[in-house]
Amino acid sequence: MNSLKYKRIAVKIGSNVLAANNGSLNEERIAHLVEQIAFLKELGAEVILISSGAVASGQAVFNPVSRIDTVSARQLWSAIGQVKLMNTYSRFFEKHLLHCAQVLTTKENFSDRRHYLNMKNCISTMLENGVVPIVNENDTISVTELMFTDNDELSGLISSMMACEALIILSNVDGIYNGHPAEGHSEVIKDIAASDNSLEDCISTQKSGFGRGGMHTKYSVARKIALEGIPVYIANGMRLNILKDIMAGNETVYTRFNPNGKKLTASKKWLAHSNSFAKGLIVVNEGARKALFDVNANSLLLIGVVDVRGFFEKGDVVQILDQEGKQLGVGKSQYNSDDAKKLIGKKARKPMIYYDYMFLEAHP
Repeated sequence: MNSLKYKRIAVKIGSNVLAANNGSLNEERIAHLVEQIAFLKELGAEVILISSGAVASGQAVFNPVSRIDTVSARQLWSAIGQVKLMNTYSRFFEKHLLHCAQVLTTKENFSDRRHYLNMKNCISTMLENGVVPIVNENDTISVTELMFTDNDELSGLISSMMACEALIILSNVDGIYNGHPAEGHSEVIKDIAASDNSLEDCISTQKSGFGRGGMHTKYSVARKIALEGIPVYIANGMRLNILKDIMAGNETVYTRFNPNGKKLTASKKWLAHSNSFAKGLIVVNEGARKALFDVNANSLLLIGVVDVRGFFEKGDVVQILDQEGKQLGVGKSQYNSDDAKKLIGKKARKPMIYYDYMFLEAHP
């Protein structure tokens, strides 16, 4: 392989790829994944690794001496397992004369624009100095309501924030199937368009193995990232040289989410992942809905708003819904909730949300 398909990639490795049958770390598989990353770096690639496995690793080697609740147990196992996980990665990267670095984050870090930019700068500095960033959720301080759905969601945020040219999600299956993977006639779907939501109800929501996510989350994250213009691959991390094959454009098994070709601004990328940070709801009429999805870029005007819910300040993120309750997107409000409620359905001197500070989902 003399050339790379992409120069900067995010690679998410799931717990099921990293774990042996007994839940401990599968060092042989980790060594092979690290070898592939080292090879890609030799060819000039920048790789950001989003790695699960801390909780499973801690759980495999330590049993609490006293009875503790689920959240406390997760925090304990994460704290113990993260050390073991990073030591393992560091040991294998050092064999290739490479340094890796730990980046622990929480969902809350992405809700604050300043924290977001600080994290982006930190990872950028690592890449500039040839260091491999290894990102994971800080489960030691995350609590249930503030946790990522799983590291698939985190990988989407990182690939978007760092303007990656591709996101590769490695699982223990070959991709998205057109039926249940256990059924003999089911096949992996090779390509899925970013705007295609026809599979939404067909994918199992069942969580898998040692991880807390499942294929449904991967599908949702992959579609969102592809809508931002970044191709996403869901592939089997247990296959030999899977990263090399994808990066070289070799024929192998995976599902690729094809981007819509539209590149987003930095602010729109941040907004694309800010749904869980929204402080209120804006309901729009049919005319406003059509205007938002018109080929011409349109801001959301108050004359098209029929309801304002929640309490928010100017500059807060709000969700945009149609009158049937379907979410259309999110945006930064130019009014606080009290002022917006007074101006519902009226002409105003400025839009409710400017187009440049709004992210819309695929056309409903």
